[in-house]
Amino acid sequence: MARLTARFWVDAYLARLRLQDIPAFVVAHGDDTGGAVLVKLATLDGRAVLFQRSFDLMSGERKWVELAAGAEGEVDATVTRQRSFDPDLWVIEVEDRAGRHLLDEPGLA
Repeated sequence: MARLTARFWVDAYLARLRLQDIPAFVVAHGDDTGGAVLVKLATLDGRAVLFQRSFDLMSGERKWVELAAGAEGEVDATVTRQRSFDPDLWVIEVEDRAGRHLLDEPGLA
């Protein structure tokens, strides 16, 4: 099975968020083909959660895992560190007071 490009996945994810009226934007544009993606969920109360896609070792399937959580400034520092290791990294910021990110929906893993 062919793997989706990072750009295609990001575009589809942003479209799905728009359909739910969840604001989101690209903070860092990574490599269109193979860049990894981080999703930062800002709950607009000074807190945030950062997600990265990982592989479930038991099933071999992709899933989203929490990379960092806490004060938004601390989460932003984690993003900065990750980008220093991987300049091809995409960063998507989702802003939702209710904490919706849709990453657990079918087709987004």
